Amino acid sequence: MYYYEIALLKSSAPHLTYHFSTKLYYGTVVSVPFKTTTKDAIVIQEVEKPLFETTQIVSVADKCYSKEQMEIAKFISEYYFSSFSEAISLFLPYIVGANLCVRPLDEKEVQISLSFQGQTRGSAPTLTQSQQQAYTQLLAKDKALLFGVTGSGKTEIFITLMAKMLEEGKTSIFLMPEISLTPQMEKRLKVYFGDAVAMWHSKLTKKKKESILAAIEEGSVRIIAGARSALFVPLKELGLIVVDEEHDDSYKAQTRPRYHARDVAVLMGQKLGAKVVLASATPSMSSYHKYEVVKLQKPYVQTQKKYHFITGNTIDKSILNALYKSYQKQEQSLLFLPTRGNFKYLYCQNCGKTHLCPYCSVGMALHRKRRHLKCHYCNFTEAIVDTCTQCGHTPLTSERMGTQEAIEVISTAIEGIQIEQFDKDSITTAKKLKEALKRFESGESDVLLGTQMLSKGHDYANITLSVIMGLDHILGLADYRARERAMSLLFQIAGRSGRALAAEVIVQTGDAEFFKNYLEDYELFIKDELAFLEMADYPPFVSLARILIAHKDESKASKITLDTVTKLKAFKEIEIVGHGKAPVERIANKFRFQILLRAKNRVPLLKALHSVACREIEIDFDPVEFS
Repeated sequence: MYYYEIALLKSSAPHLTYHFSTKLYYGTVVSVPFKTTTKDAIVIQEVEKPLFETTQIVSVADKCYSKEQMEIAKFISEYYFSSFSEAISLFLPYIVGANLCVRPLDEKEVQISLSFQGQTRGSAPTLTQSQQQAYTQLLAKDKALLFGVTGSGKTEIFITLMAKMLEEGKTSIFLMPEISLTPQMEKRLKVYFGDAVAMWHSKLTKKKKESILAAIEEGSVRIIAGARSALFVPLKELGLIVVDEEHDDSYKAQTRPRYHARDVAVLMGQKLGAKVVLASATPSMSSYHKYEVVKLQKPYVQTQKKYHFITGNTIDKSILNALYKSYQKQEQSLLFLPTRGNFKYLYCQNCGKTHLCPYCSVGMALHRKRRHLKCHYCNFTEAIVDTCTQCGHTPLTSERMGTQEAIEVISTAIEGIQIEQFDKDSITTAKKLKEALKRFESGESDVLLGTQMLSKGHDYANITLSVIMGLDHILGLADYRARERAMSLLFQIAGRSGRALAAEVIVQTGDAEFFKNYLEDYELFIKDELAFLEMADYPPFVSLARILIAHKDESKASKITLDTVTKLKAFKEIEIVGHGKAPVERIANKFRFQILLRAKNRVPLLKALHSVACREIEIDFDPVEFS
């Protein structure tokens, strides 16, 4: 009889011991009896016969996790504070007995895998001189950041890299921040790779996922493209991971394990010997700071783009006039509204500045019921102010428009205009997403109106107007990256227009000077912002962590918070930035408290967090969300 330490999949339960009559290997998937049911589990290691009674493993599946998957899962569980079971459950196992080293494809197979609708390898993208230069540089590096302006042809470089991997008998993963990008990208990839490419995301049916996994196993699917979860599909001989729009916060999971797909992709590349390419027109500060940069500085098609800066916080005559002109010319428009965040901030309609915390340089949240302003980093609180501390203008405002209201205003003013609502309230399924984008692409819709989803890489030639509202609200968020988010958003939304024709960009802000300084040069903004972040002790120059405590009993939640703070005070190399009630004080009838920590080095911070980690607290390392 053999005895095994077992981890239940998708569970935070401790590891358990079971027995079986034959020898099993590390990583094998098994079924075990647990309480009144049977659960899938994974063999962690063989152990000595224990002193207590054990139960027999019910069955052994024909699936196993590779050594590398197990090692990466162990890192995820320790770094992102989850159980090993939760971390390994991100991955999909291999089929037992499958040769994990795929033989190189011969020339005939390469030709087939690169053909679609009569096109062959010869019709792969023809790169411009600057694209070819960037491609050559990326080939020479294990990992790098491709910093290319919007419309500079980054996708053609990715496709050429994937084709190179196919020729070498290797597979590729192409990550996008969310599934709103998959319909358009699927079309582009299929042109070059046909059935060798499969799209992978959370909205796929179980049956569809099983058919893709079978095609991966038999070797016909060699490229997986999709959102965060595509990173964990069991490809063999992985040669390339591309993380497109790497700056996007959608890559950070907001439930356990709270991993960041961009950072895990880099780790996977190191473990598996795969090349990693991060790419963005507006790279994150951390990637620009950490990795070698390859640049694409000019758009593929050079078009004129005019910027107009206006003040206010509603759809005024100038916006309606611009939308009407575009509609009359049978051209298309984008209109962006920020609805992100649960809080209101006081900002000045005259200069656009937000009322900031004097200690943290982030926006103070407005609590109307309690008649005060509060910093959700350090908990500094003050009475509601009515005069701008920057320019003296009064009164300050906190109002902003929602998508539904915006649609009503435009539809009433411009008869016959067709508006496509593009936000998470209206786009709830993959089918609705495809239909909305199809209507816009075919010209049935005149305006694509929505929230953050608009900024994510959509490429339509007929867009000649981008309207960006509410940037001052984003600038004022209680977040050390507020300026980065606002500037990145401006560049991303502006970049959706003028791909083929001259375009106009209307930017609604009271702080036009801030944005005007950087319109021609995002890299200049990055350099200035990094200098600010270093001076203010924010990432990437320090490590941040957030501890969240939630309990139905408010006094119990408060006590756990204070006890945790007391324990953390023993660690001299970490700083407790602040602690108290979370910005959203109650969710699902649970009272929420938080502790914010930072440290110059991540090792002492991880050590301190592991010393307080327990079931009652949730730890978010490298957080991007502070509500």
